[in-house]
Amino acid sequence: MSASEVLIQNDVTVLGILAVLLGLIFKTSHSSNPFWQKFYKYVPVILLCYFLPSLLNTFNIIDGEHSKVYWVASRVLLPACLVLLTLSVDLKAILSLGPKALIMFLVGTVGIVIGGPISILIISAFQPELVGGAGPEALWRGMTTVAGSWIGGGANQASMKEIYEVGGNIFSIMVTVDVIVANIWMAVLLFMAANAKSIDAKTGADTTAITRLRKKAEAYHAEHSRMPNANDYMTIVAIGFGITGLAHFMADFITPFFIEHYPETKKLSFHSKFFWMIIITTTIGIALSFTRVRKIEAAGASKVATVYLYILIASIGMHMDIMAIFETPIYFVIGIIWMLVHASIMLIVAKLIKAPLFYMAVGSQANVGGAASAPVVASAFHPSLAPVGVLLAVFGYAVGTYMAWFCGQLMQLVSS
Repeated sequence: MSASEVLIQNDVTVLGILAVLLGLIFKTSHSSNPFWQKFYKYVPVILLCYFLPSLLNTFNIIDGEHSKVYWVASRVLLPACLVLLTLSVDLKAILSLGPKALIMFLVGTVGIVIGGPISILIISAFQPELVGGAGPEALWRGMTTVAGSWIGGGANQASMKEIYEVGGNIFSIMVTVDVIVANIWMAVLLFMAANAKSIDAKTGADTTAITRLRKKAEAYHAEHSRMPNANDYMTIVAIGFGITGLAHFMADFITPFFIEHYPETKKLSFHSKFFWMIIITTTIGIALSFTRVRKIEAAGASKVATVYLYILIASIGMHMDIMAIFETPIYFVIGIIWMLVHASIMLIVAKLIKAPLFYMAVGSQANVGGAASAPVVASAFHPSLAPVGVLLAVFGYAVGTYMAWFCGQLMQLVSS
């Protein structure tokens, strides 16, 4: 359907609609009304942030593919979001969580990285014509966006779309696969969290570290959080958009250099300005986490980043077509196989090292759901543990760009 056949074509109006939808979702999710409390007990907030904009696209109210809202969100809000999230990474705090927490997080990342190529190999045995190709609609290209989403979240998903130049049709399908499969797995994790004590007792996991972890998280929050003022917000905006501008400026010089002098690096995405923009912003953000700049997190840098992130998520949802699940069920089979590989590896390793269910669940969701939903799973164990989910998820953002890109290279390899 052409852009002229949709009801709303003004992108400013589209952005306004998305903002209102996000406002309503967050308002109702924090409501004391029994109906909404029961509703959000079963329906994750992040699912609605994808789903409601997708309805606008599915019923031709807006044109998600041609709208410029996503372009602005991916080129401006995304890099600013990555900077503000990664500068708050506290590597010492992550290491203090203990080896099992880090092991489970990294195992989850490995499960996603190898799960993509494995799912392609499995599906190629049944439908070889589905695998292969090098064009923008190639299956492996579309799957890179799922890899990005499942190693960090929506920000890395948008990164992979641009880095691997993913076509609009396959991206629409893969966004739908990502959202539905990821939320099914999140529902399983929340169910397991409700039965954590009995599960840990059966596996023989030592949960004493969880208690210490909870107390440490509560103490850190009480010590560092403060009420932000206008100066804080302007500083946060200056850091986020200032580094975003610098990254665009540097990418404009680096990309032509590689195109001219190293044409063979195109397969490594080195000819993509978006690739360099994301690498630069992520690297600078991590570097700043070792400086005094990271103290701006106490004023709510990650909260501002979260606002940017949810606008990005809504703009990604605009590309989603909920009818795709009925029209192309084979893609959902691929997504389920991929998630089963990830889940199986997580559960096996957790059993072998006797890791508490909390580490497995949060480690998995920090990969699959990122900062938007990892705190939800963490708080299902105890509200004060939500910052732990954020901490691991932010670490996921830091490594997600690199690992999702590597997963894309593996999927390209097995597809050829």
